[in-house]
Amino acid sequence: MSSEFEGLVAVVTGGASGIGLATAHELASRGASIAVLDVNPAVDEPWLAVEADVTDTESVTAAIETVANELGGVDILINNAGIGAVGSVEGLDDAQWARVFDVNVTGMARVTSAALPWLRQSSHAAVVNTCSIAAMNGLPDRALYSASKGAVMSLTLAMATDHVREGIRVNCVSPGTVSTPWIGRLLEQADDPVAERAALDARQATGKMVEPEEVARAIAYLASPLSVSTAGTILDVDGGVTRLRMRPAKD
Repeated sequence: MSSEFEGLVAVVTGGASGIGLATAHELASRGASIAVLDVNPAVDEPWLAVEADVTDTESVTAAIETVANELGGVDILINNAGIGAVGSVEGLDDAQWARVFDVNVTGMARVTSAALPWLRQSSHAAVVNTCSIAAMNGLPDRALYSASKGAVMSLTLAMATDHVREGIRVNCVSPGTVSTPWIGRLLEQADDPVAERAALDARQATGKMVEPEEVARAIAYLASPLSVSTAGTILDVDGGVTRLRMRPAKD
């Protein structure tokens, strides 16, 4: 097993489930010390679990200080915390718009800002943001979510430009539809969960939803000290949906 993260401290927001939890496992398996920041940070692993609300600056600042004091600094930041939204622009009110952008976009800025003093002290500093294919593809009933992820993509490139000469690499991973607990809850609400699952699988050219572990391995690549020339990169892990144009399958 690779150990390129040995001696490095990795902070994973939204790390208690889904992509975040898979990423924490992946980085830990490669030698990183893990801190999970989450509104409900209960994890069974021997990691540092810190309660944090990315919409609250004081909460974020206190959480990062706790990590730095307990683990000796911050080298890797995975900005994964995020929420979804379903609907077109006419079905979403102002409060929903404010809430999703506060978590998905401004939340990343808050956590990164709090971590920057520690990242500047690291010889292997990296930030990886979780984006989405929704940033580059028109998906039905995802107007607000798509807008927030488009902002994440732009924020990633801006942050990469601002901090690359400080030795801090910023990249983002852009997953397709991932088999996470959130998707599971959406399926439970569908009129025909089996048919909806099949439709979500079929969205990817590979014919299946992306697994959290697949996204985690991509995040590990972007964060790795072995990837020092990878900066300002948007890495698709989407089963081909963004670039491939498939014909209907033959019976």
